[in-house]
This record gives sequence, structure tokens and C-alpha cells, in this order.
Amino acid sequence: MFDGRWRDAVDRSTGPVGAALHRRGITADVLTATGLVSATATAAAVATGHLHIAIIFLILTGLHDLLDGPVAKAAGTASVRGAFFDSVTDRVADAVLMGGVTWYLIGRHEGHLAILPLAVLGVTALVSYERAKAESLGLSAKGGLMERAERMILLGIAFFVPVLWVMLALISVTAIARFVKVWNEASGKDVAERRRVVAWREGKVESRWRTWREGAGVPRGVANQRTGVPVGRWRARRQESMSSRSGRTLRERRALRQHAHSDGTSGNGGSRSRESGGSNRSRPSRGPQS
Repeated sequence: MFDGRWRDAVDRSTGPVGAALHRRGITADVLTATGLVSATATAAAVATGHLHIAIIFLILTGLHDLLDGPVAKAAGTASVRGAFFDSVTDRVADAVLMGGVTWYLIGRHEGHLAILPLAVLGVTALVSYERAKAESLGLSAKGGLMERAERMILLGIAFFVPVLWVMLALISVTAIARFVKVWNEASGKDVAERRRVVAWREGKVESRWRTWREGAGVPRGVANQRTGVPVGRWRARRQESMSSRSGRTLRERRALRQHAHSDGTSGNGGSRSRESGGSNRSRPSRGPQS
């Protein structure tokens, strides 16, 4: 709820604080890591029954989680790695906090009531998973009654007032609301995606047909060379290819005939010259008759 409605107001308030922390050399990763340390201290204080001290550590945990984003923006180091580190740290902090509450209830012999923090942790993980999965699919799953800021506030109240049942109910409502929101958004996106795919396929088939028709290069109604009857485009192309192949074959045959004729002519002249030469050499020379 805070993230969906008052995020801009919170960012305007925490922006100067983040810039001041950045000037003092504090990084977003340091705030994220120390937030996990304060969450662990909160869980230890709750497990040992020191609920007043746990409130102080819980406030520190919330402040670290609130200010790591503005510090990253002020430093210009907002990145995918930082978002991943912050998300994983938040999940570990939730597990540690609920574990501390479970330990406290078991120590006080509350019986089946000790299962409530585990149920709260399970539904909290479901809420976080719905948002992460929706964002990975290009959808939005923000909003709801019990996001992480609201869970921290209500957990602090639960240290004094037993409101775990209320917390479980509100987080369950948040999980259901996010599921319905993502379901409706995904359904509309699927319909739009299918329409784009169908339009793309139809346009692609039409473009292929137009490209082939224009690239054929043979107009409709070309007359047959023998009968003079108009033929189709495919027959005209086939006729043109056959005529080109027959002409090429005829030219090759003519070239072979000319080559063979020239070879035969030169061979006959040589034989005649050899025969005449040989006869002159074999015939005895005649001298003057006496």
C-alpha cells in the first residue's frame, strides 16, 4: 500500500537523506548488509524475550531497508546486482525475524500458536514470489494491503499486542489480490500478443506472395510460342527456360561441328603434302638422255 500510493512522497523525503549518507561514504550495499545484521539482532532479542530492545533493532532494520535505495540513486550505482542483493537479503531477514518469533512462542509454551509465524513466513514468500515472477514476465504486481513496510510496522505492534492472526489474514489477502491482478493483466497481454502474432504471420505470408509474384518477371497472358494461346505465368517461365536451354544446346553443337570440321580439313592437307613429298623422294631423278 505504501509502495503503490505514497512511494513518490517517500522518495522525495528520503532523497536528501540518501545524498547526505553518500557524501559521508556510506554505500547502498553497506546499508543492505547492516540491515540484515540488525534483523538478526531483532530476532535474537525477540527469542530471548527482550521485546523492548527488539523494537529498537526492528526500527533500525526498517531504516536500513528504506535508505539503501536512495543512497544507490544518489551515488548513481543502482544496478541489477544491487537489486538482487537487496531482494535476497530481505527474504533472509524475513525468515530470521519469523524464526525469532517462533522461538519466543515455543519458549512460552504457547502450543499450536507457534505455527503462526511459519504460516506468516510462507504467505510472505508467496507475495514476494508473485511480484518477482510477474516482473520477470513484464507485468506489474505492486500494491496490496501488506507489503514489506506494512509487515515491519505490524510486526513491531505484535511485540506488544498479539496480532499474528490479523497479520496472517492481511498478508493472505495481499497474496490473493496480487494473484488476481497479475492474472487479469496477463490475460489481456496474452490476447494482445496473440493478435500481434496473427497479424505478423498474415503480413509475412502476404509479403512473401507479393515478392514472388513481383519477382516472377512474367506478366499474365503471355502467348505460347507454338500455338499463340495465352498461357499462365508458370508455363511462361518454363517455356522461357526451355527455350533458353535449347538455344544454348544448339550453340554448343554448332561450335563442336565447326571445331571438328576445322580439324578434319587440316588433317587432309597434311596427308597430301606428305604423300607428294614421299613420292618425289622415291622417284629416281632423270638426267639428260644420251
